[in-house]
Amino acid sequence: MTAWKTRGLRGSTLEEMINRSNEQYREQGLALIQKVPTPITPVRMDKDSRQITLAYFDKKSTVDYIGAVQGIPVCFDAKECATDTFPISNIHEHQYIFMRDFEKQKGVAFLLIMFTAREEIYYMRFTELDHFWQRAADGGPRHFTVSELAPAYYLPQSPGILVPYLVGINRDLQTRED
Repeated sequence: MTAWKTRGLRGSTLEEMINRSNEQYREQGLALIQKVPTPITPVRMDKDSRQITLAYFDKKSTVDYIGAVQGIPVCFDAKECATDTFPISNIHEHQYIFMRDFEKQKGVAFLLIMFTAREEIYYMRFTELDHFWQRAADGGPRHFTVSELAPAYYLPQSPGILVPYLVGINRDLQTRED
C-alpha cells in the first residue's frame, strides 16, 4: 500500500481546471466526463477539522477521468510536470495497461500533461504514449522531452474553456481516419 499525505495533491491545479472544463462541456451537451475517485482508507484524522491527515490507497486506480464525448468512450489521466523532461515512471504500469485495453475496445485514451513552467497543456495520444513506453522498455530513455512532442497537440488557450481537450480529441480522431 502507498501512503497518502500531501503527495496525493500533486496535479490538483490541473484537475481543478479539468473539472471546470468538464462541467462546461456537460452544460453545452458536448461531453459527459466524470472524475474517477481514488479509493482510500483513512488512518489518521484531525479531530478539530475532521480532515484526513494520513491514508492508504486501497487499490491501484485506473485513470483520472472516464466518460463519453458525442457517443465516443474516452478515458484520460492528468499529469503535471515542472520541467521540460517528463519521466515515464510518472505513468504507472496499471494505468498504461488500462489505457491500452481501452483503446483495443475502440475507445480514445490519452494523457493531459501540464508543463507548468511553460504554462502549456499537451494532449498526448495513446499511440504517442505507447511509443515512449516501448522505447523505455527496450532500454531507451525513461523520459521524453517537450522537443519530442508534436506541436499540433498543444492545446490552444481558450477564453471559454480552461482545458479545451475536445480540440485534442478531434485532432486525434482525424489522425485515426487518415
